[in-house]
Amino acid sequence: MGDSTHTTKTISLEQYGIINANSHYQLTPSELQNISTSKGMGKETKNGTLAINTGKYTGRSPQDRFLVRDNYTQDRVWWGDTNKGISSENFDYLHLKVLEYLSGKELYVRDGYVCADPEYKTNVRTIAEYPWSNMFVYNMFLRPTSDELKDFNEDWLVVCAPGYECDEPEKHGLRQGNFSILNFTKKIALIGGSAYTGEMKKGIFSALNMILPVDRNVLPMHCSANVGADGDTAIFFGLSGTGKTTLSADPNRRLIGDDEHGWTSENSIFNFEGGCYAKVIDLTEEKEPDIFRAIKPGAILENVVFDDNGDINFMDSSITQNTRVSYPIYHIDNIQQPSFAKNPTNIFFLTADAFGVLPPISKLTPGQAAYHFISGYTAKVAGTEAGITEPVPSFSACFGEPFMPLHPTIYAEMLSKKMQEAGVNVWLVNTGWTGGPYGVGTRMKLKYTRAMISAAMNGSLEDANKGNYHVHSVFGVQQPRTCPNVPTEVLSPRQTWNNDEGYYKTADKLANSFRDNFKKFESYANAEIMAGAPNIKVKI
Repeated sequence: MGDSTHTTKTISLEQYGIINANSHYQLTPSELQNISTSKGMGKETKNGTLAINTGKYTGRSPQDRFLVRDNYTQDRVWWGDTNKGISSENFDYLHLKVLEYLSGKELYVRDGYVCADPEYKTNVRTIAEYPWSNMFVYNMFLRPTSDELKDFNEDWLVVCAPGYECDEPEKHGLRQGNFSILNFTKKIALIGGSAYTGEMKKGIFSALNMILPVDRNVLPMHCSANVGADGDTAIFFGLSGTGKTTLSADPNRRLIGDDEHGWTSENSIFNFEGGCYAKVIDLTEEKEPDIFRAIKPGAILENVVFDDNGDINFMDSSITQNTRVSYPIYHIDNIQQPSFAKNPTNIFFLTADAFGVLPPISKLTPGQAAYHFISGYTAKVAGTEAGITEPVPSFSACFGEPFMPLHPTIYAEMLSKKMQEAGVNVWLVNTGWTGGPYGVGTRMKLKYTRAMISAAMNGSLEDANKGNYHVHSVFGVQQPRTCPNVPTEVLSPRQTWNNDEGYYKTADKLANSFRDNFKKFESYANAEIMAGAPNIKVKI
């Protein structure tokens, strides 16, 4: 399957200003893997999977991400620490320097596309300095057929030059020598100085997060999604460590995708991607069977540690905590083909609440849903950084703030509107701690979380409670009193603590964190969204 679109066609890059390059076009994954290993750029693990090291950068460099300020972006982008501007003149200089750097080199060109729904299909051509960067694009973008390649015209161009660093960064609007820049007018994603493959993926998806809502009335979402036998679609939002990949990989439902999706005005959900890019730190077959089994020839492991026999030690974080694997989605057995479906009926906001305050599942009003969507809450556990002795709240707007060029309230209002039009139920699911905060309580059992999500999706949770939910006194969310296959006492976080005073003090503390974080959004948020905020100073 991986080699089905191989072509021996050569391609000139002079139209892009790259002169005398030896360009390889649309090589197969196995060819790219062989080139990578023969050039000493990667090694094969025991089962034949390519393992590479991304060098200095083992993750994205958000402080070195820029959007070109021009007529298209100036009055649309939410400028600030997340979306930093760079002038058209500085972009043109860096673009020219990258083209000069790539001229005369051996390069790897791939045509692919993003957005699985044909109505929104966006062609992307990638010019990469490294063969394994090209293989990553094969895995992560959607793969055209041979017929689609015949008349291929790119909508966007990705130029990836890890070996080029700007030698006068401050003079040209940069912080340091590396950069990742989006130019919406020229439709170019320009990457220099970093070999971290996620820069290519997140660059093009950041572009979609601007284009789709502005030009196509499509809500872009940093989420996973699956579909049931009856055609009902479920969407899972959540930051790293909340269980987004695990919970969307349901043996009874088909996976649409695990990271990036669009929600159309026709009430359908489509995957942006053609693959998965998953963390593998502490990976075991028992914890993440789908990811574990997807690590086979055709996949790319990044920054993992393995011995001379090629045996991987997934527990070893000596290179980075952000060890990764990319693989084409067809490495997963139970997938939706093509990767889109109609009728979203349930949305789950996943949070690993290390304070142990939030209910394991609760139902949200539209206003609460928008508030929690804009907040994008989870928590870091104690001990992750020196000096941290208790949980620390972590917020990322829209559960994907680093990739959202527009103001978060724009996405939230689109979500609210689509939710109400589709009659979707929205649930807040705490996959974190119960019976107390981290260090006192215990992590919520996966089997209970799965049971609650299943009950929400099949309607038995609503049937069991007949609308008679308990309203949480601090967060105002609707807690079910009973759930099939879940002990009743688990459903009330306060009861699991056996310490009302401690529970409410901690709940108030978390509520204050929510309110403090939301201050920067208040002037943009409507009354319905603000009504979704938690209460504070609750007296027992």
